[in-house]
Amino acid sequence: MLTYAKPVAAVTGALALAASLTACGGSSAASDEKVVTVYSADGLKGEKGDGWYDKVFADFEKETGITVKYVEGGSGEMVQRALREKSNTQADVIVTLPPFIQQAGSKGLLQKYTPKGADQVDGADKAADGSWTSVVNNYFGFIHNKKELPQAPGTWEALLDKKFENRLQYSTPGVAGDGTAVLIKAMHDFGGQAPAMEYLKKLQANNVGPSSSTSKLAPKVDKGELLVANGDVQMNFAQAKSMPNLALWFPAKEGGKPTTFALPYAAGLVDKAPHTENGKKLLDFLLSEGAQREVSAVGGGFPARKDIKTTDANAIELAKLIEGVEIFEPDWADIDKNLSAYVDAWKSATGS
Repeated sequence: MLTYAKPVAAVTGALALAASLTACGGSSAASDEKVVTVYSADGLKGEKGDGWYDKVFADFEKETGITVKYVEGGSGEMVQRALREKSNTQADVIVTLPPFIQQAGSKGLLQKYTPKGADQVDGADKAADGSWTSVVNNYFGFIHNKKELPQAPGTWEALLDKKFENRLQYSTPGVAGDGTAVLIKAMHDFGGQAPAMEYLKKLQANNVGPSSSTSKLAPKVDKGELLVANGDVQMNFAQAKSMPNLALWFPAKEGGKPTTFALPYAAGLVDKAPHTENGKKLLDFLLSEGAQREVSAVGGGFPARKDIKTTDANAIELAKLIEGVEIFEPDWADIDKNLSAYVDAWKSATGS
């Protein structure tokens, strides 16, 4: 795993978690302890402590007296960590992008719990068995440096141009949720696994190399070290507030329309969680009306609850951003079943 910079709050949370685990010798804490541990994909915690998590966690702690211990990384990384700890569970809540939330479920890492407000979440955005529920809706996308590259490349094929050599990077499929999304979108846009891998093999000539987390690519794009990288709408929209050279775009296959797909942050209660009741309270809070109303205004994302209609400036801008972009729905059951095979095919094609 590559070392990468994390928000100060995330590092603090990780250190606090490590300290608490050391103090208790790695054993489960008392069930009445006023703490809840969250393992999450990056993107919802602000670089400057101004993200949706920062606001919602602070409100939750104030209302309940329960301290949130926070650990972040790539979606796949968080699932693998929870899997390694299965015999000595440390996390109470896990939040990842698809297909990793499905993977967490299929590997027995989640227990069934339906948070309050989940009845207002679309069926496609929650598990039929009640093991996970989306808390923030989101879409896959790419970013470019609008200062050095004022016009977005537009197509996948345009990214093969020599001008992108060593100035293009995407996060690692199978490790990062957004990196896995590159595979999913390429297979959709090119019409299957074989043509997608053929394209990604060509693209590798320009690719800087692996990245375990997508969030660290945006600063590189903003500085001009990279011209193009992958990302997602919520995270990059929020980052653009402090990174003025970022612009979002959605690749199209030459001759086709730009496409994207929903890539929500989905949360589940960890099986045998040390603080199950606190985990339930946090999940309820994340889907509460107050927290959901701040998803766009504070987090730059889309509310998971369909009964929450936001009209703030961010919500209006976000709606315009995906206007005219074709939204498809991946076969998540297939992806969950065959993810390892798809990632292996990508490794073989790219020599990664």
